[in-house]
Amino acid sequence: MLWRSPSQQDQMLHTGLVNAFNHLGYLASQGRLAEATETLVIASECEEVGLGTSLTRKGKRIGRDKAKEILDLFQIIPQYQQNGFRHFEEIQFFVEGISKDRISDISCNFLKSFLIDFTIDQCEKHGIPTQPCQVKYIYDYRANKFTTEDNIRLPVNPENGDPIILVPKRWLRFAPWINYDDYFEKHCPQDEISHNPDDLTRIKVLAYNRHNYGAVDRYVQAKELTFEDCVNDPLFSQIPVTSAKRVIAQIKKLPSGKDNGSDSKYEKLVGRLLPSLFYPKLDFAQEQARTDDGVSIRDLIFYNTRSTPLLQELMDDYSSRQITFEMKNVDSIGRTHVDQLNRYLTDELGKFGLFVTRNPLKRAEFTRTVNLWAGQRKTVIALTDSDLEQMVEVFVSGQRDPLDIVNKKYREFQRACP
Repeated sequence: MLWRSPSQQDQMLHTGLVNAFNHLGYLASQGRLAEATETLVIASECEEVGLGTSLTRKGKRIGRDKAKEILDLFQIIPQYQQNGFRHFEEIQFFVEGISKDRISDISCNFLKSFLIDFTIDQCEKHGIPTQPCQVKYIYDYRANKFTTEDNIRLPVNPENGDPIILVPKRWLRFAPWINYDDYFEKHCPQDEISHNPDDLTRIKVLAYNRHNYGAVDRYVQAKELTFEDCVNDPLFSQIPVTSAKRVIAQIKKLPSGKDNGSDSKYEKLVGRLLPSLFYPKLDFAQEQARTDDGVSIRDLIFYNTRSTPLLQELMDDYSSRQITFEMKNVDSIGRTHVDQLNRYLTDELGKFGLFVTRNPLKRAEFTRTVNLWAGQRKTVIALTDSDLEQMVEVFVSGQRDPLDIVNKKYREFQRACP
């Protein structure tokens, strides 16, 4: 995205990024392999940005042996020895264990100084709170090494106080434009590597590439010619079917209550699942931290797109421009829970809300929700583990919309009202 950008600033950042990476090859050629290896190990993980596949934003750096394997490319491939890399993403085609998340982390670390300035500017522009932070591993292009800076004002993760660094949306893609999967599917000379498809392993492809650089070079040239097709990805995409199954399995295994952080884990899992199940009918999901008697409560609020008859009805009957989901990892919803959600159902949010909880409402609390409708024309319904499981089933099959489960629960509630 930096290379293909029409912005001169982005192009200069790409040049600086590639030069920083190629400098590691220069260090290795000058007998400073240990220094080059240590720098590459540091560059291989960027927790402040948090891109990648880790749920905790904390990944593992590559080992020194893997770093040395990457640096060896500057010696074993003559083109890199003479000219260096023009797109360092190419390391994916030669070294096992290097994929899109490593490319992202290495890029972010070498560009961290710019990203810090970008984050500070966006925080001032949008009023995002910041606090003084120590930031490690900022690359100094004059000294060609990583340094640490103190008292940089950045936003922080409210759960652990770790600094957060933002990235321009125009740079973001789910996968690099130059990536191994695309190469293997469309450009790799598979028959030259193995006539038996079952024997065509990634290791064999990487080994072939190291001795046949021309195959990689032709692929890269083809990608450069089609650079106009390289665009940033949408801000949100649904989790894969396999991930949805895994999340609902994790939810079902969690005990109710707060022991060992079960309530927090439940909120995070549900907060990850529902936006994918409801997208794009319900969009722009936002998790909001609230406090009730000193306990952090996480609401999930969706913008009502009014794109289905049900959603239009919720807008017409309850003024629900937004729809509130309250996540409660409890055995049973109690009176205080209903009263709490009732307070949230204001004219601004609308008067339709949902509990996401483990079990159906008991008779007394269900009666309380019916009385709430009778007296204030507010509707509160509950989605249980069974409902979530059914929503995942229809999401996986593609035969129904997960929002249909909400519609079903709403119609059942309507039939119980006077």
